[in-house]
Amino acid sequence: MPYVNIKITREGATAAQKSELISGVTQLLVDVLDKNPATTFVVIDEVALEDWGVGGLPVEDYRQSLKSQG
Repeated sequence: MPYVNIKITREGATAAQKSELISGVTQLLVDVLDKNPATTFVVIDEVALEDWGVGGLPVEDYRQSLKSQG
């Protein structure tokens, strides 16, 4: 009974995009591990940007630093 938790930043992923993620991850588990899709759980958590960090910075600051480098 696989359980997959996908975390993404809350930036407007559509219901169709989320559905595609759920379907794709489920199919990957079927193809690679021969898991039953009926007992495969996929949960998508959307995280506010201020609650997400990368490279020791809040994600918005990190993105700004990449823009200023490039």
